[in-house]
Amino acid sequence: MGGGPAGMVLGLLLARAGVAVTVLEKHGDFLRDFRGDTVHPSTLALLDELGLSDRFAQLPQRRVTAVQLPLGPDGSLTTVGNIAALHGRFNYVAMVPQWDLLELLADEARREPSFSVRMSTEVTSYVEERGRVAGVRYRTADGRTGELRATLTVACDGRGSLARSLPELGLRAFRCPIDAWWFRLPRHDGDPHGLVGGAGDRLLAALIDRGEYWQCAALIPKGTDRARRAAGLEAFTANYASAAPWLGDRVRALGSWDEVKLLDVRLDRLRRWHRPGLLCIGDAAHAMSPVFGIGINLAVEDAVAAARHLVGPLRAGAVGLSDVRAVQRRRWPTAALTQGLQRLAHSRVIAPVLAGRPPFDDPRRAQWVADRLTTSRWLSKVPAYFLAYGAVRERPPAESVR
Repeated sequence: MGGGPAGMVLGLLLARAGVAVTVLEKHGDFLRDFRGDTVHPSTLALLDELGLSDRFAQLPQRRVTAVQLPLGPDGSLTTVGNIAALHGRFNYVAMVPQWDLLELLADEARREPSFSVRMSTEVTSYVEERGRVAGVRYRTADGRTGELRATLTVACDGRGSLARSLPELGLRAFRCPIDAWWFRLPRHDGDPHGLVGGAGDRLLAALIDRGEYWQCAALIPKGTDRARRAAGLEAFTANYASAAPWLGDRVRALGSWDEVKLLDVRLDRLRRWHRPGLLCIGDAAHAMSPVFGIGINLAVEDAVAAARHLVGPLRAGAVGLSDVRAVQRRRWPTAALTQGLQRLAHSRVIAPVLAGRPPFDDPRRAQWVADRLTTSRWLSKVPAYFLAYGAVRERPPAESVR
């Protein structure tokens, strides 16, 4: 269920291993704006193992080698993860439009005779028999309905997943102090490259280099969307320009609030990622904050771990509860640790800045943290490795490697 990064990677890995797999995607294509587009070294290494590095390298992309947060007492940016210092070929984050990555994965998967993808097909409910999920009911864009039976149904359909309505899975939500506005601004030849950030008046800015334009984010205090819009577009653009002064008058390219899309940021996870016949991975199992931009790569790593644990049982035609439990046991620590770090960044860095205070509510402590992160080789490499590969590095099943 779902043709995002988790669904397409899992579908490709299973199909290459000879498992009959169908991906159901409710949209007619992959062309949706303002999605996570960071491809971290863990995913770059996976593409290399799958023999897809050359095709991926042909996609339009920018490379980012460091992650920065506004830890300085004046809101200045501090490098918290120098990915360029890591060893290996993939010591950078590739900024690639997600639709290009998904098209590549789908095209490669279609080469496998056991793979199919049905676009414009939305799952409406589960088929249940004797306490077990035995497949799904679906509706197509032209109104046709049907059922699809399956040995295993995998929910890869994001934070709005149908699985999240199942009370036995126990959705647990954490306090999240931010929402995000997304919009576009023109890009000029002399602009910075890659991923650029800044801090304004109770606002944090992040800009993703798309070549011809900037994909822009503004982090605002949660629940303030309506009040801030009421204050006027001009007030917002002036504030955003103060966070990224090099933009100059380009912020005036925003003609109306209709061009600014709200993302309701959530941070939560299921206590149980499974029930008989059903497994949840990616955002369906653990919705991530945009902090660190790591959600897409955790979803991909979930898919890789799921494929490795499930190829054998699926090829045998039977998946037991112990098989899906093994996937959660493998991936839960990384999801919980990442969310813990995001919550720490929310409470100690982002929330104070959005409230007009220095990070950690103490300029001296903020400076102390910034100094340690920039002067200690060990402290710079540990967060860089975590951002690159997560707490546990996943390997694809041998049957899927080319």
